[in-house]
Amino acid sequence: MRDFSANHAALSINTATVRKQWTLDRIIEECAKREIRAISPWRDQVAQVGIDRVDQLLRSTGIRLSGYCRGGFFPAADAAGLKAALADNRRAIDEARQLDAPCLVLVVGSLPGALSGKPLYHDIARARSEVRDGIAASLDYARRVGMPLAIEPLHPMQAAERACINTLEQALDLCDELDPDRTGMLGVAADLYHIWWDPKLGEQIARAGADRLLAYHVCDWLTPTRDLLNDRGMMGDGIVELKKIRAWMEDAGYAGFSEVEIFSEDWWSRPGEAVLDTCIARHKTVV
Repeated sequence: MRDFSANHAALSINTATVRKQWTLDRIIEECAKREIRAISPWRDQVAQVGIDRVDQLLRSTGIRLSGYCRGGFFPAADAAGLKAALADNRRAIDEARQLDAPCLVLVVGSLPGALSGKPLYHDIARARSEVRDGIAASLDYARRVGMPLAIEPLHPMQAAERACINTLEQALDLCDELDPDRTGMLGVAADLYHIWWDPKLGEQIARAGADRLLAYHVCDWLTPTRDLLNDRGMMGDGIVELKKIRAWMEDAGYAGFSEVEIFSEDWWSRPGEAVLDTCIARHKTVV
């Protein structure tokens, strides 16, 4: 397993981690000051600053992307909604390509309308079918422009609202169906907040292998968790076996960035400088 203690060369910051402190241009500036080599930005943050400006800042600072957040949310109540989702994913693919991202992360969606408390249908099997068809259609375009897609399974607590793909096994089953030749164009984003609990996690990471493991997101699970969306823990503050799981990832061939992604009202309330400095320290000691 790689030794992270000497430096933070393998650290990436998912920009959601300090999204309430700074705009994306400031995040890039602060990461550059700390010699953080990679980030994973969100589309709304990119749009706020302007994609051409973000592209220029990345080039001038030498900061790379570890991923681009996010595509997905494929299910819809009618044909027009399904078509709109595909169009939006095509735009996301184009943005990821302009910023030279290694992959577009897919939060696949589930029951349409559920996020606002008004699901337009209750058939999760239908949602999974629409996810499958949406990924297949998006993959056709992604292949043409050379942008790999990374399916991110979400914790079952978010199965109704955000993602009806909830385990690495489900995600890899889709990969095997839609990309049986393992071309490197379809894989998974392994986010520890969502998958740490899975009794099949070790075997599914091994099953994925280097060509399917496109991104690795780290944080911690706090006990008790006070909010199911915005109470992620800083690495080392919770109960996730961080080094054990990274060993599984690296045994499977993963050699990419360790991307810190923390949605947390607690950490969002702290100075951004302190958050980044803590990410660096914890990356060296507990990740």
